[in-house]
Amino acid sequence: MAKKKGFMTPERKKKLRTLLRKKAAEELKKEQERKAEERLRVIAERCGTKADLEAASTDDLKKVCQEYFDKWYSLEGEMFFLQREVILRDLQINELTISVSDMKGKFIKPTLKKVSKYENKFAKLQEKAAKFAFANQMKAK
Repeated sequence: MAKKKGFMTPERKKKLRTLLRKKAAEELKKEQERKAEERLRVIAERCGTKADLEAASTDDLKKVCQEYFDKWYSLEGEMFFLQREVILRDLQINELTISVSDMKGKFIKPTLKKVSKYENKFAKLQEKAAKFAFANQMKAK
């Protein structure tokens, strides 16, 4: 009786792997294209279409500059208020975490930075050297 070969022979496995790689590469390419289109759409939505500045007169250029300035000014205002809101929310979160830790009776110990003994000694030696150099300068004059 001859043994039956397995369904997944090495050739079939190899072919399946190559097909899967091709399919994954196609999906990745489609995803990148979709993201690029989405990015361009969002940029066009936020910034507007690109103005033709080459054939524009000075009045047209002034109008375009004024439009860009108005857009920038409104965005700066929005950004200021958003930053302010973020800071306020951070403060609220801090206050709430403090109140929760007070209620639980658990206090978070801050992580301390390790300071090397040698760094302290080196800093003291540098201070002494600076004083010594200053004293020598004073004696020389």
